[in-house]
Amino acid sequence: MKIGANTLSDGRCEFVVWAPAAEELALRLLGVKERLLPMVPDERGYWRLTVEDAYPGGRYYYRLNGKTDRPDPASHFQPEGVHGPSAIVGHHLFPWTDGAWRGLPLEELILYELHVGTFTPEGTFTAIIPRLEELRELGISAIELMPVAQFPGTRNWGYDGVAPFAAQNSYGGPEGLRSLVDACHDRGLAVVLDVVYNHLGPEGNYLRDFGPYFTDRYRTPWGEAVNFDGAGSDEVRNFFIENARHWFERYHVDALRLDAIHAIYDFSARPFLQELAGRVGALAAQDRPRYVIAESDLNDVRVIRPPRAGGYGLDGQWNDDFHHALHTLLTKETQGYYQDFGRTADLAAALREGFVYAWRFSPYRGRHHGSSSADRPGRQFVVCSQNHDQIGNRLRGERLIALTSFEAAKVAAATVLFSPFVPLLFMGEEYGEEAPFQFFVSFDDPELVAAVRRGRRREFSAFGWREAPPDPQDLLTFLRSRPDWEKRHRGAHRVMRDFYREAIALRRQIPALARLNKENLEVGSEEEGQCLWLRRGDETSRVLCLWNFSNRKTSFRRLPQGLRGTKRLDSAALRWHGPGEILPATLAEGMSLELPPLSCALYQMEPERS
Repeated sequence: MKIGANTLSDGRCEFVVWAPAAEELALRLLGVKERLLPMVPDERGYWRLTVEDAYPGGRYYYRLNGKTDRPDPASHFQPEGVHGPSAIVGHHLFPWTDGAWRGLPLEELILYELHVGTFTPEGTFTAIIPRLEELRELGISAIELMPVAQFPGTRNWGYDGVAPFAAQNSYGGPEGLRSLVDACHDRGLAVVLDVVYNHLGPEGNYLRDFGPYFTDRYRTPWGEAVNFDGAGSDEVRNFFIENARHWFERYHVDALRLDAIHAIYDFSARPFLQELAGRVGALAAQDRPRYVIAESDLNDVRVIRPPRAGGYGLDGQWNDDFHHALHTLLTKETQGYYQDFGRTADLAAALREGFVYAWRFSPYRGRHHGSSSADRPGRQFVVCSQNHDQIGNRLRGERLIALTSFEAAKVAAATVLFSPFVPLLFMGEEYGEEAPFQFFVSFDDPELVAAVRRGRRREFSAFGWREAPPDPQDLLTFLRSRPDWEKRHRGAHRVMRDFYREAIALRRQIPALARLNKENLEVGSEEEGQCLWLRRGDETSRVLCLWNFSNRKTSFRRLPQGLRGTKRLDSAALRWHGPGEILPATLAEGMSLELPPLSCALYQMEPERS
């Protein structure tokens, strides 16, 4: 069921809205000659009307029960913000040039997560375009946009969006987003869009005026849960499935990242996530790959298993266990959920299987947690050393390099990029950006602002952080979160960027790194020396990766047999501003191997002799 304002031909436009709660509904078309036109309901609660002389750019409200004007729940553009009128968008008018674009396989994705509002001084979609070529040259193959659905004000992470179909007006609206996607495809870059289907933001959320979009049977950390399994949920599901189609078909995005699916409560026999994955899969079968990638803290392998194996059929998911295992080794932090990690064996398990907690007792949760992901291919896991959550949900929003060191940041990069998973970088990480990424909003309601401040303080109590966090409403909090892009060509920042570029190039060039499978993989760890080794590949291409996560020189005591190869990357090298190499340039069986503190190396092994 198409919803929203859909342009037809000859200046006609069809308006469709689901409003079973309304006794009377009219379309209020604004303009020189304002019109108030009654709409007709059907038995499912949809109201519709086809109007002559309703052109792109025209603005409108829905008038509920003869008195209350509200924006369209499926508005495609909110040019005056969340409380203003909706606008008709002529999607067919954009001059797309990406007809030859055929998408990318999951195995080739190297994701670059960015926040549109802070990535450039302008904070717009089109301001990103001049930077795309450098990202491509770095080796990035896809940009991942934090949510861009219309939110209140001009400063927000995007998870407070209230108009899920509308591209943020202050970012440049529909025209700007389409221009960015088209420019990405022209350069061979895919586009992943972060969408929020578990809740809507608190300011400008008018969906409850139209129908049972929400339920009081469940609660999310952000308020009311979306009604995915109660009375009326068929049309709520349609709303969000149409939203996914909207981004794929009208904006040509390549993948959706679903925010926090553990807060999508649905006990129906055919869960919404399974239905969504099936619909997107059918769309992808028509022409080119389209993916649905989940964020989940459940470690539930059903999310990514195919329906024939009892799963939901999503294409992939973020793997928090990998991040936590890596982060604790480098920072030695043990607060909050980090108490569940800290051993090299945890990272070894993440590299070997995916989830560390596979029905294992979690001290943080006080119960067993997770399921085994050993049978799932590496392409179904997105891993990182930092992302918007893991940085921005710290008290001061510190990046990893601010918590550790230059050497540790290189180790983290190699761990992510040489893993058998899909890597994700967070904007600025590639050149060692030190600027924090802090939580910011720009709400109008003083009571809401006060509630957000109280909520942030509560969140940090679990980590033992007692001081007051930066004020989310303060403009300075937003300004502090802008990376300084000009650093990338200076000093150590240039060296870090070159290190990332070299590691990405090796990942692409060496088949053993490029193939994201876990069948031909061995991993070992030594707790005493806090070191870890990883061997990947088969008889045609094989690599050995070595890591030292300690602050002292360490030796490997237990390495696999038959090691012969050439060193391709050593983070301790002087060219990477390291302390100097001590590992041999060529590797022969029986050699004793020592690594400097906080360092890593990659050897490309010789083909096996017949």
